[in-house]
Amino acid sequence: MVGSPFAYWDIRLVMRHLACLLAATLLSAVPAVAQERPVSAPAQAAETKALDFARVFASPSLNGAVPRGVKLSPDGRWLTVLRGRTDDRERYDLWGFDRQSGQWTMLVDSLKLGSGKELSEAEKMQRERLRIGDLKGIVSYEWTADSKALLVPLDGDLYLARLGGTVERLTQSQEDELNPALSPKGGYVSFVRDRRLWAGKVGSEAKPVSPEEAADTVHWGEAEFVAQEEMARFTGYWWAPDDSRIAVQRFDDAPVGIVTRTAIGAESTKTFQQRYPVAGSPNSLVSLFVIKPDGSGRVEVDLGADKDIYLARVNWSPDAKVLYVQRQNRAQTVLDVLSVDPATGKAKVLFTEKAAPRSWINLSTDYRFLKDGSLIWWSERDGFGHLWHLKSGKWTQLTKGKWVVTGLVGIDEKAGRVYFTANRDDVLATNIYALNLSAPGKIEQLGEPGWVHSASMDKAGQTLLVTRSSPSQPPQVYIADGKGLRLAWVEENKLDAKHPYGPYLAAHRAPAFGTIKAADGTELHWRMTTPVMEPGKRYPVFFQHYGGPTSQTVTKGWGGALEQAIVGKGYIFFQIDNRGSENRGVDFASTLYRAMGSVEVEDQKAGALFLKGLPYVDDSRIATYGWSYGGYMTVKMLQADPGLYAAGISGAPVTKWELYDTHYTERYLGDPNKEPQVYERSNALADAGKIKDPLLLIHGMADDNVVFENSSMLISRLQAKAVPFEMMLYPGYTHRVGGPKVGVHLWETIFAFLDKHMPAGKVQ
Repeated sequence: MVGSPFAYWDIRLVMRHLACLLAATLLSAVPAVAQERPVSAPAQAAETKALDFARVFASPSLNGAVPRGVKLSPDGRWLTVLRGRTDDRERYDLWGFDRQSGQWTMLVDSLKLGSGKELSEAEKMQRERLRIGDLKGIVSYEWTADSKALLVPLDGDLYLARLGGTVERLTQSQEDELNPALSPKGGYVSFVRDRRLWAGKVGSEAKPVSPEEAADTVHWGEAEFVAQEEMARFTGYWWAPDDSRIAVQRFDDAPVGIVTRTAIGAESTKTFQQRYPVAGSPNSLVSLFVIKPDGSGRVEVDLGADKDIYLARVNWSPDAKVLYVQRQNRAQTVLDVLSVDPATGKAKVLFTEKAAPRSWINLSTDYRFLKDGSLIWWSERDGFGHLWHLKSGKWTQLTKGKWVVTGLVGIDEKAGRVYFTANRDDVLATNIYALNLSAPGKIEQLGEPGWVHSASMDKAGQTLLVTRSSPSQPPQVYIADGKGLRLAWVEENKLDAKHPYGPYLAAHRAPAFGTIKAADGTELHWRMTTPVMEPGKRYPVFFQHYGGPTSQTVTKGWGGALEQAIVGKGYIFFQIDNRGSENRGVDFASTLYRAMGSVEVEDQKAGALFLKGLPYVDDSRIATYGWSYGGYMTVKMLQADPGLYAAGISGAPVTKWELYDTHYTERYLGDPNKEPQVYERSNALADAGKIKDPLLLIHGMADDNVVFENSSMLISRLQAKAVPFEMMLYPGYTHRVGGPKVGVHLWETIFAFLDKHMPAGKVQ
C-alpha cells in the first residue's frame, strides 16, 4: 500500500497495532476501577512553552503513554503491555501488572536482554511492511499456555522469559526467526528460518517441518511480498485450534521479475536483486498445504485450475474440521470462499463475492466463523461495508444504511451479541456498537460521541479493550463491559501538567470541521486548525493531503504534536478528503477506477478555492504537501493548476505506476498491457514541463516501497524541460524518513523552503 503521508508522525498509526485481550478475567487484573462512562476533562497546563520540531521528535513522546500489545496471561493473573522508554520513544520493553501484588514490573528489559545483532534484510523488510520499521526492542510476544513464561522475539532470536526472572535463549543462529508463534494449545513453538517452516514442542529443539527445496526462490511458511504489502497478510502458516495440523503456504518467486534495488547510504551503497512484481508482470506461484506438526501427512489444498490468483485469507473452523480459504482473482473482482477438507485437501466453493461494476473487491479481516457453523461476514455488496450472517445457506443482513462498518470487534456467541465499530452517527468519529443476532435492527452505541474509537475484544466476547482519542485528548486505553461502561483504565494518558504535552497544552488549538461540494455535488469533509487570529490579518496555509484509496485523513481524532507545531509557526493547517478516500461507500471510492490523478486532484482544487475565498487566508501563500500517494498528488496538482498553489512539497512520490506492485496498482488501474492509456493518463511524468510553481522533492534513497527511481525519473524530466526545483535526499532511509534528529531536519527543510518561496507579506 502506498503509505499515508502523515502516518509516520501521527499517533493514529499507533492505534492500529493494539492487540486483543485474551480473557474476560482481565477485569480483576488492573490497578484502578471506575464505574462510569469515560468523560473528557483535560487539565490546563501550569505554563506554556513554544512547541518546535526538535521537541516534536524528542523523547518522551508528546502523545503520552500509548501501550502496545496489551495481553492477559491465560490464568488471568498478569496484564502485560509493551511500553516505550521515556528516554527513547522508539524502544519498547515488556511490562506486566501482577493483580495479586498490585505492582507493575518490567518483565523483559530489551537493552539488557538484546544482543544488538543487526536484523536480517528479510526481517527489516517485513517490519517495513508492518509499518514498524522505526521501532526497536520488543515489538511482539506471546504467553505460554501455563502462564509461567513468555515467548519473546528480540534482535532476530527467540527467548523464553519466565516470570521468576530467568530467561532461556531458544535460538542462536545467523538467520533470523521470522513469524514466531506458539500453537493455540501452547504445545509447540514455530517460526520460519532459511525459507523453511520449523516447529517443535516448547522446551525442545525445533526442526524443519517443510521440505528442503533446491531453488532459492521457494519459500515455505512466509507471505509473499504483495500479501504483506497490500493484503494485510503477514504470515504464511496457520495452526489448527487443537494443535493437530498446520496449514502452510508455499510460494515460488521464480516467475517474478528481478528489480535491482539500490540502497544508497551515507558511506556505501548496497544493491539488492529483489523479486518485485511490478504492475502487469507475473506474480509469485502460490500453493497451500496441510501438514502435521512434525511435517508428516502433507496434502495439497485444491486452489483451482487458475494459478494466477491471490491467496487472500486462511482460517480454521473452531473445531479444526474445516479449513476456509479466500481465493481472489487477479483482476480483484471476484472473491471465492472455499471450504476445504484438511485431511484430503479437497475444496468446494462455499460462496462468492463479486465487485460492483467498475469497482473492485476490498479484502477484509472483519469476519468470524462461529461454533455453530455459521459465519459473520463483512461485505460491500449493497454499496456500503456492512455485516451479514450466513447460517444454513441463508444470508441475513445485520447492518444497513449509508454508513460503513469499519471493524468487527468481537462476538459473544452465547448471548448472540455482535460488537463492531462504524461511522453510523458521524463519518468523522468512528464509534463502538453492538447488536443482537435475534434482533439486528436495534443497534446500541457504546462509546462517547465525538471521539474516534478503535476496539478489540476477548475471544468470549465479554470484555472490550477500547482506544479512543479526540481533538483535545491523545489516545486513552480502557477496559469496558459489554454495555460500554468503563471498568478500568489501562492507560488514562491524562492531560495535565505532568503529561509530556502539559507545557504546550494552554497553546493547543482545536480544529474546526466543515464540508464543501465537489463538482458532482458530493459532500467533501474538511478539517482546519488555525493559530490565534488577529482581526484583519491574513494567514498562510499548510494544505496537507493524501488523496489515494484506503485512507481517511479528516477525522475527529487526536491530530498530534506535529500539526500543532505547524500551527504554532503561524500557518493554518488544512485537510480535505476527496472522492476516492475511505469509509464513504463503494460509489465514493470507485471514482478512482481507471482514473488516478484526476478526480482527487479536482477535489483538492475545490479545497484550495474554498480557502482562497476565506477573508483570513492569504490566498497568495497556500502551500500543498503530501507523502507517498500524497507526494504523487502534489506533482499532479502543480501540473493541473499552475499558479493555484504558491509552492508544493512532494515526499516519496509515485511518478510512474508501472513501477508499483501488481495487487495495489492493478486493483485501480487494471493491467498496463491491456490498458496502457490508463497508465499514461495517471502517471506524473509526461506533464512535468507544466510545473511552474516552486517544488521541493524529497525521497529516502533506500526506499523499497516507492523506489527511488520514481523520483529520479521525475528529476530527469524536470531537468530536460528546464523546470527549476529543489530536492532533499536522505541516504539510507526507506519510505519512512523520520527519527529524533532526521525528523527535525526534514521539517526544518520544508519550512526553510516555504520561508524562501512564501515570505511573509504585508498585513492586509
